[in-house]
Amino acid sequence: MTITRFAPSPTGYLHIGGLRTALFSWLWARKNSGKFLLRIEDTDLSRNSTEAQKAILQAFNWVGLEYDGEAIYQSKRFDIYKKYIDQLLDEGKAYKCYMSKEELASLREEQMAKGERTRYDGRYRDFKGIPPEGVEPVIRIKAPLSGDIIFNDGIKGEICISATEVDDFIIARAGGVPTYNFVVAIDDALMGLTDVIRGDDHLYNTPKQIVVYNALGFNIPNFYHVAMINNEQGKKLSKRDGATDVMEYKALGYLPEALLNFLVRLGWSHGDQEIFSVDEMIELFDPKDINRSSSNYNLDKLLWLNAHYIKNMSNSKLASLLKDYGVDIEEHDKLELVLDATKERGKTLVELANQINLILIAPTEYNPKASKKAFKGEAKTILANFANMLKSWDKPLHTPPEYHAVIEKFVADNGIGFGKIGQPLRVSLLGAMTGSGLDEIMAILGVDETINRINRAIDNI
Repeated sequence: MTITRFAPSPTGYLHIGGLRTALFSWLWARKNSGKFLLRIEDTDLSRNSTEAQKAILQAFNWVGLEYDGEAIYQSKRFDIYKKYIDQLLDEGKAYKCYMSKEELASLREEQMAKGERTRYDGRYRDFKGIPPEGVEPVIRIKAPLSGDIIFNDGIKGEICISATEVDDFIIARAGGVPTYNFVVAIDDALMGLTDVIRGDDHLYNTPKQIVVYNALGFNIPNFYHVAMINNEQGKKLSKRDGATDVMEYKALGYLPEALLNFLVRLGWSHGDQEIFSVDEMIELFDPKDINRSSSNYNLDKLLWLNAHYIKNMSNSKLASLLKDYGVDIEEHDKLELVLDATKERGKTLVELANQINLILIAPTEYNPKASKKAFKGEAKTILANFANMLKSWDKPLHTPPEYHAVIEKFVADNGIGFGKIGQPLRVSLLGAMTGSGLDEIMAILGVDETINRINRAIDNI
């Protein structure tokens, strides 16, 4: 069975780079009818944030990446880590190191002066003497002294690291707190992980974790190290570029379907296909197809995808989602018409909400530039005459085509261009020279409200 995981640290919010890694891991588990596990790496008790932890779980819930079983918290597993540290000490595979901070600093200075790579020199590896007083020891694992550490990365190919590159690294600090590479290897093994998909900033942690796997006789999972997401200029993604809290995307009006579709295409592709349902992602995804090189964040692509999902979403679901953006039209008698008239114009739910409010909320003021252009010449007379035609119209007025027929007859009867009525009417109804089709707007407002808005505009000209 394929078992994958996502393991965020609750020292900050979940960003889109992390969400993409989680998505890749989730897709691979689901494709293989396996398990996708969530582990909260909260051993850094001084930096953990309860708010960040809640936001991570909230983000998973929002995008629909359900994990199997309960979330695992490293902070509740210190007894497990201690058991394995003691085992390694008992087996002679780890040892207590009494090197002081001053000694370590002096060693590093000496190595740097010689142009050598800074590393621990193993001086306590086989220490049998009397421990120095006043030094609380750290625990170091015995790394191999010769040969190579080799593993096959599913994206990058074979990785070969000389054993001399990995020193006897610390697996427990003074006081007994275990270190990152030690607990990650323990947890991945005990959780039965078969595949680890993670950012390639972890690539050179992998040899250290393999040392732990081997020392404890654990099975080594398959590794896939994913290249980073860059900004549109090919540089490291910053908060300004989009490396922000995932839940901020919800606040900005993005749909989870669009965000996941956007993220899956950052580093992975299937021919020229751009639109992927979740079921298609599951069917087609394979981590071996992930690009080796970094991918570039493209806001225009995200907006395009979001607009696509808005246009193709059912009006009932859109109406439900819009409540989070201050628009409640679920009981509106013209819900279908309102959304059909506006959803082509909103790339985000925030934009869509604004388009709807533009129609449903009567203007209290008129855009100065638009009114100057629209309310000139005979605009006042034209608007009054149009209102009179609406009042006296003897056919049903409910649908956009029916209102369009009124405009067409008015233009023909008065021998004017469409703009002569179109511009002042639009500004009268919306307060601006923007928005949906005039026939759609009037069909939503109805005859009485349309005439009321025209009359208010006439009073302001």
